[in-house]
Amino acid sequence: METLFLLVETEVGRLEEVRRRLQAEPTVVEVEAVTGPYDLIAKVQAPHINQALDVVVHRIRRIPGIKGTETLVTMAGP
Repeated sequence: METLFLLVETEVGRLEEVRRRLQAEPTVVEVEAVTGPYDLIAKVQAPHINQALDVVVHRIRRIPGIKGTETLVTMAGP
């Protein structure tokens, strides 16, 4: 299983709506509100990294109310 973390910046007043939509995505296993330049962090898991990235690009980034994202891909240890 491959994991990535997605930092999400939302439009003002749309945090809860975006949070609910992220939680409805089957590959999103966890969503938390955070402080700092981003509003949410989402943990995305899929069998292959390309599938996880495809979900980010073609589904998550299209959610209304998302202003911007940053994707952090985890790296396997030795």
